[in-house]
Amino acid sequence: MPISHNLGFPSLGAGRELKRATEGYWSGKVTLANLLKTGAELRARHWRLQQDAGIDLIPSNDFSYYDRVLDTCALVGAVPKRYGWNGGPVDLDTYFAMARGVQSGGRDVTAMEMTKWFDTNYHYIVPEFEPGQAFRLSSSKPVDEFLEAKALGIQTKPVLLGPVTFLLLGKTRTARFDRLTLLDALLPVYAEALSRLVAAGATWIQLDEPSLALDRSVAERAAYVRAYRYLAERVPKAKLLVATYFAALDDNLATALELPVAGLHVDAVRSGERLASLLAAWPVGGGRDGKVLSLGVIDGRNIWKADLSTTLRRLEDAL
Repeated sequence: MPISHNLGFPSLGAGRELKRATEGYWSGKVTLANLLKTGAELRARHWRLQQDAGIDLIPSNDFSYYDRVLDTCALVGAVPKRYGWNGGPVDLDTYFAMARGVQSGGRDVTAMEMTKWFDTNYHYIVPEFEPGQAFRLSSSKPVDEFLEAKALGIQTKPVLLGPVTFLLLGKTRTARFDRLTLLDALLPVYAEALSRLVAAGATWIQLDEPSLALDRSVAERAAYVRAYRYLAERVPKAKLLVATYFAALDDNLATALELPVAGLHVDAVRSGERLASLLAAWPVGGGRDGKVLSLGVIDGRNIWKADLSTTLRRLEDAL
């Protein structure tokens, strides 16, 4: 039976409440308690809005005080040494220092680089990697927000940036090296985060891998397969949905179909006529694992309302 879900929901607030609260916190006019209160109020409002709209799988951990790639840096402990992080949970002031730099209290620390998120005008914080870098689970945010929604009576689908895309989006801080050599060190941290979500009661968990919709080398495709085989073996109770977007899968389609995950999301808005080739390649019944196909049919970058009758016909054809 078809179900509806949303890949993520804007954090800002209809009245730009989050912008005012964060800027107030940076200037010292808003306390940390009030900033966190604003975040909790926005999350609750947005979850209920989606629940009232009848969405079956409502995302959590899509909320961010600054940037979701930066959230992932905090999650896996990818904090550059210049921020003086002591290895415990990444606190909000360290998080904002990474985003904005620090020029006060005798400290003069530069911010991390920003660059465009794929072909959008949104900018994300670029992770910094070094050879032999270690990772550790350094934030409980995904579990905290899942439980926060659960306390409101809303079962959510936690959303995380996928491990391969996270590495591919980063830059090497010192000598140039293959960032994917860090994958083996990163995957146990992801497995731990997923295990904690499953223990908290999560079923579907979305891992965003938009880099899989770009041109990829043979080695990069192999990294995707290796990563998701590892996660499937380590956290077999997690129903993983790998989400791609911004383009069609094209030459990466076979790799995407090979991933041992419960579901695959593809962008049916941007893929155009190539959606037919995906549907033709889709295994009957989802293959031996009963894989679920998720289609992105609402254009979030279009200022006009969706033509729902056309969208429905496209979904009926796919079904």
